[in-house]
Amino acid sequence: MAQAEIPVADFPSLEKALKHHFGYDEFRPGQRRVIEAALKNQDTLVIMPTGGGKSLCYQLPALLKIGVMVVVSPLIALMQDQVAGLQDNGIAATFLNSSLDVEAQRQREAALLRGEIKLLYVSPERLQNPGFIQFLNNLSQTVGISGFAIDEAHCVSEWGHDFRPEYRRLFELRERFPQISLLALTATATERVRRDIAQQLRLRDPLVQVSSFNRPNLFYEVRPKGRDGYRALREQVRQHSGSGIIYCLSRKRVDELALLLSQDGESVLPYHAGLADEVRRDNQTRFIRDDVRLMVATVAFGMGINKPDVRFVIHYDIPRNIEGYYQESGRAGRDGEPAHCTLYLAYGDVATAEYLISQKPDETEQRIARQQLRQMVDYAESTVCRRHIQLSYFGETLAGLCHQCDNCLNPPPTEDWTIEAQKFLSCVARCQERFGMMHIIDVLRGSRKQKLTNLGHDKLSTYGIGKDRSVEEWKLLGRSLLHQGFLDETTDGYRIPKLNAASWQILRKQLTVQVAVPKDLKPIETKASSGSVRFDNSPEAVALLAELKALRKRLADKQNLPPYMVFNESTLKQMAQQRPQTLEQFGQLSGVGSRKLDQYGETFLGSIRQFCADHGLPTQPIIISPSPASHRSASSSHPNSSQPSQPPTIGNTHRLTLQLFQQGHSIDDIAQQRELKPVTIATHLEHLILNGESIDLDALVPPDRQQPIRQVLDTQEAFTLTDLRERLGESYSFDEIRLVRADWQQQHSQSTDKNHADQ
Repeated sequence: MAQAEIPVADFPSLEKALKHHFGYDEFRPGQRRVIEAALKNQDTLVIMPTGGGKSLCYQLPALLKIGVMVVVSPLIALMQDQVAGLQDNGIAATFLNSSLDVEAQRQREAALLRGEIKLLYVSPERLQNPGFIQFLNNLSQTVGISGFAIDEAHCVSEWGHDFRPEYRRLFELRERFPQISLLALTATATERVRRDIAQQLRLRDPLVQVSSFNRPNLFYEVRPKGRDGYRALREQVRQHSGSGIIYCLSRKRVDELALLLSQDGESVLPYHAGLADEVRRDNQTRFIRDDVRLMVATVAFGMGINKPDVRFVIHYDIPRNIEGYYQESGRAGRDGEPAHCTLYLAYGDVATAEYLISQKPDETEQRIARQQLRQMVDYAESTVCRRHIQLSYFGETLAGLCHQCDNCLNPPPTEDWTIEAQKFLSCVARCQERFGMMHIIDVLRGSRKQKLTNLGHDKLSTYGIGKDRSVEEWKLLGRSLLHQGFLDETTDGYRIPKLNAASWQILRKQLTVQVAVPKDLKPIETKASSGSVRFDNSPEAVALLAELKALRKRLADKQNLPPYMVFNESTLKQMAQQRPQTLEQFGQLSGVGSRKLDQYGETFLGSIRQFCADHGLPTQPIIISPSPASHRSASSSHPNSSQPSQPPTIGNTHRLTLQLFQQGHSIDDIAQQRELKPVTIATHLEHLILNGESIDLDALVPPDRQQPIRQVLDTQEAFTLTDLRERLGESYSFDEIRLVRADWQQQHSQSTDKNHADQ
């Protein structure tokens, strides 16, 4: 059944539909234009940053058009998360993937053919299945297909950062269903990738909607990672409130950081491709549902995360390219509230990344990957506005400074380097724009390298005219010229400087060049974006917000949902500061649609009314309009819980350690046999104790050394390994403390459970 074009005017007011189904009063930039095109069955290519509202661009048309919207999604976790959110909003959506048994799939297919479902999520692999294609044919002829939405469309392109070969065959949808429109959506795509997506999917005269890549609520900073990088990371994590993601390059680094943070009392889980599928799924679910605060992950923890209230993202290792960094850091603050993005720079990590690149089999891939890595290092070393660099990478220009990065809020002093810039650009021209930046610097500084002599570049007029500047100063100038748009470079992996119109203006003395001279980086206080809801931070508002969050968590747990699917943090803040007293007032809050109002309105109003009564607060809602927020201060926290909420997960590696220990082997013996570190084996035993396994602690820690550790634990004044060791002294090892603490926790847990049972 072909879906005929229907004039937009024949639909109900789009704003009314938006409020009814999703609770929002107005569209975000670009959304309405895309939705109108979708309603007219026009092909569409949508480039919207993370948190910009891409999903709504096909979800709302699906509800307004006849038939089923088929959504292609790359990850099972992502489609399951989206379906759960839609269903909680009262929207008929489902998915078909390998997690379902045969009977469940049949039931869902039957519901689709009865017209009971409006959105169907599938993987690109399923669309290669002839049986499923036949099902889509039946669906098209019965209830109709309202459109195909290709989510994460950058996976189509070999130039994208997450290329998936299965996406390359999605053009077959156009061949099999030529009458049905296609919507391609992604968060990041350069101009080259956009062209490739449109070509590969065979889009016909598409509307191309490129929204701004600027995320004004995100604060960006780069910090040096010194010898004691972990200590700096730990302190930063403690200063932040809310959920956070820490990205690392290797699985080994993920495991190490997660272990260290856990030992220091943080609520944290690891995520990487080396973990079993069920462990990854469970860890991700626990993070999304606020059961743990931190996730330490490789980039494998990517598209599947749909958690809007991540308050900070830290890259502990340097990312491989700017596009990936933008995507990963953009997982912070998707709810529009202020969030913090930190990159730690250590040149040892750059060397590691270069080694990994050298393992690629294709020389062209190596060359391009090295250029992308060097662009990332340039970004980290740059003294210009960081948002300016990010946006220019995607072809967007930022007017002025962002005032939301370390370089803008703590700017280094600038100097007029126009003469130096003229020397540099003149040298590029004399070398006929055929050589890289380091060659240009060698010429300027009068290097005696054989290569220069062979090329005759020691005879150029620019040879040796830059001896008064060091290599680092010339590199600083080169980066600054690139980042300010005064110079271009090739993108083929060779990084050859190319003059542009601005370059010639500088050479003709029509433009001056200011260069920010770097100084030591200092921690910057995050500044809230002008578009976020101002929160007054009064004791009453803070206390009420805490109660509303606890209520949201209880409701979410009962329904087996992530908390943000009940209400996002911005909506909770509005409740806490406006304190609505009636359903009508409650329904005016942003994020409260008809479904949410019916489902949760009275429950949350009851909590707000009771809070007002208990604290003698006025019962008229307090209206606080959005306005630019002041600097946001992060409160320091020091967890001191005596008992973890859940024992750590036990896997086969723990079982093998247990088996060897029960055979009488020591920690060192087991570590040697398994080619692991003794601390890893000690941690295995700690986890086994916490899970109630029978472990002879006296064989690990002599009883006379256990007693002082237990005495300190009983005081409840210190609980992290670091704190405990400071109390006990260096004669006690971390492994001894770790094992006794685990036994103490297990006994404490059993005692608590017994008391509850007696009551």
